[in-house]
Amino acid sequence: MHFENTLDKYGSIIEQELKNFFRSVVEEAYTYHPFIGDLYKVLEEFVLRKGKRLASCSTLMAYKGYNEIDEKIIRVCCGIEIYRHCILIHDDLVDLDEMRRGGRTVHKIFEDKHDERFGFGCAIFAGNIAYSLALQAIASSGFGDKLSEVYRLLFSGYKDVNESQILDLLFEYTNPNVDEWKVMASKRAASLFETTILTGAMLGNAPKNDITFLKNAANYIGYAFDIQDDLIDIFASEEQYGRKPGGDLLRGKKPLHIILTSERETSLPEKMKSFEIDEIRELIKRCGALEEVKKVSKAYANSAREEIMKTSMSKEAKNFFTSFIDYIVESLDWYK
Repeated sequence: MHFENTLDKYGSIIEQELKNFFRSVVEEAYTYHPFIGDLYKVLEEFVLRKGKRLASCSTLMAYKGYNEIDEKIIRVCCGIEIYRHCILIHDDLVDLDEMRRGGRTVHKIFEDKHDERFGFGCAIFAGNIAYSLALQAIASSGFGDKLSEVYRLLFSGYKDVNESQILDLLFEYTNPNVDEWKVMASKRAASLFETTILTGAMLGNAPKNDITFLKNAANYIGYAFDIQDDLIDIFASEEQYGRKPGGDLLRGKKPLHIILTSERETSLPEKMKSFEIDEIRELIKRCGALEEVKKVSKAYANSAREEIMKTSMSKEAKNFFTSFIDYIVESLDWYK
């Protein structure tokens, strides 16, 4: 089964669990203050916006690789999905994004109620609350003492992703090298995939050797995905992307292809100031940075596939992860 079919199949189940979870949370909040109830309704709407549910389905399929799906793992996946969104709330705020998956970002929703400062403040606190709700959902799953390792993953993963966001922000004001990029990337998607995949595998009682293989695979997937995702910003069309290309570039972000181009093309800073998107694309291609990052991403993807195949996961679970890896590789060839 192609990974997108799996996401469709299980994503709807996770979404129903999210609705059940938020129903009680929202009802309780309205008992003590109407605005807090409204805030939880905003969180519910934000989390339930149509998306792929890749984070939570990665947890689910890692678990399914060793066990049968049950109510307990569905509740954990609910928590993982909220965890993913607590990160997005703060990410949107730092990047001053106004839209996320067809709706207003959380800080813009609350800004409309009063002013910018109010919006920023509410988004910071709402993101913190979402992290707490994620842990609450996971704690209520019924896995008992087995959750101690999951909490360790979440605590470490949340620290890592915040460090990556700080470095990502710092790089807008500095000129990072490839080694610095790798430090940042190791704590971004790589950290998220490690948290989500290992959570499912550990709760599913995966053998110790498989945990090592999956940790390696998760990190390789993260690097490959990050490179591919960064290329979308500048090389995908508005029709493909859903918004104008180059938004990250305008903010001064430094993905790997920009770092490599800046090392080879002295004219890049001037082009970025004038934001001639076609000329910037041409520079990235002409200096060889585009082909190099594609090659790097494909190498990580191939390593990830090898690690997945070493595991004793079920065939269905292996197919899910290798299908996703194949998608990353195939999508790299869209950008020319």
